Amino acid sequence: QVQLVESGGGLVQAGGSLRLSCAASGSIFSPNAMGWYRQAPGKQREFIARITYGGNTGYAASVKGRFTISRDNAKNTMYLQMNSLKPEDTAVYYCNRWPYLEVWGQGTLVTVSS
Repeated sequence: QVQLVESGGGLVQAGGSLRLSCAASGSIFSPNAMGWYRQAPGKQREFIARITYGGNTGYAASVKGRFTISRDNAKNTMYLQMNSLKPEDTAVYYCNRWPYLEVWGQGTLVTVSS
C-alpha cells in the first residue's frame, strides 16, 4: 500500500525557515528517487526538488540555493529545509516518488506572509 504523509507546514514570515518531513511507505521510498512538489492557489502542481536513493539532488530554479532536500533511508523519511522563504512559496507541499506516481498524500500547507 502506497502511503505518503507530509508534515511540518505552517505560517511563517518572509525570510523565515521551515522544515518539512515526508514519511513514505517502503514500497515507494526504496530504492527510488523521491521528490517534493507544490501547488499554489490557482496553479498547477510543480516539481521543486528531487533526491536519488544515493543522495544526488536536483532543484527547480525557483528554489535553488534556498531549499535543501535530504533523506534518511533507514527511516523511509525525506525532508525539505526551506530557508529565505518568500510569499510566492505559499503553497501546499507534497512528496512523492520522482517521477511521481498518481497517488498523493494530503500535503502540508506552507503560508509565507509578507
